Amino acid sequence: MSEHLIELNDALDTATFYGVNNQNIACLKNMHPKVRVVARGYHIKVDGAAAEIAAFEQDLRKVERFCIEHNTLTEDIILAIIKGEQPTAFRHDNLILHGVNGKSILARSANQQQLYTDFQSHDLLFAVGPAGSGKTYVAIALAVRALKNKETKRIILSRPAVEAGEKLGFLPGDMREKIDPYLQPLYDALQDMIPAAKLEEYMEKGVIQIAPLAFMRGRTLSEAVVILDEAQNTTVPQIKMFLTRLGLGGKMIVTGDLTQVDLPKSQRSGLRDALDKLQGIPGISTVRFTQADIVRHPLVQRIVDAYDKAKNNEE
Repeated sequence: MSEHLIELNDALDTATFYGVNNQNIACLKNMHPKVRVVARGYHIKVDGAAAEIAAFEQDLRKVERFCIEHNTLTEDIILAIIKGEQPTAFRHDNLILHGVNGKSILARSANQQQLYTDFQSHDLLFAVGPAGSGKTYVAIALAVRALKNKETKRIILSRPAVEAGEKLGFLPGDMREKIDPYLQPLYDALQDMIPAAKLEEYMEKGVIQIAPLAFMRGRTLSEAVVILDEAQNTTVPQIKMFLTRLGLGGKMIVTGDLTQVDLPKSQRSGLRDALDKLQGIPGISTVRFTQADIVRHPLVQRIVDAYDKAKNNEE
């Protein structure tokens, strides 16, 4: 008899892995009745013969990898994995990653797929197009995938705090409470992709950071995937400041919709300026989304079309 301590991967959400009332770990143990298992947090102590412990750990690691990748786990899935089968519900083309409860997050259009492809070979990407085309959602999914695959150490998400009709100073609360509504769409996307307890842990440790654009000044963002959302509302100096924060081992994705600029008419959009000045530079990709990429409610595409037609008539 011997004793062995197994340390779980820190990317694992232990609540999902163990299951309600530890039913998942109990299922795994029942398939290896000759070992004694005591599990707590990220550590599992196993007692038994060396060969039996090795067999248990081999199966546990398979289940652990699946849970990290898919963010879901059940007894049926455990049984399929140990039999060497891939649960059919988790086979998809154009898959970016599996979100909370195994939700498949896919590149659903040609331009979403292009953004996915270009992310592999470019360090700075611009994703420009209309509301609902999936620019920000896919960008965040790519960042989360890179974090889970240990291709990056941090995710940093930012937005300019520019009023779209409402005034920041009149919102209730302290500065963080005033700014949080601007950042909520970023939280919403993360909550789709990372289990709540794991997301809270990442944010407490600074692995995932969400901050207004003004907080980026003076920083060098190394070994991080950095996303700037709503970049059409940056000024020219702001976007220059942001782009020059890129550090070694870092990647940036800049998203925006040039038809929804909330800056004063006298100010040029930093996003438009950057697209003009940086065109054709090696290492930079620009993916231009269109109404055909809109993946929200079907009415969203009709609304965008109606506003575009009205604008063309005015011109």
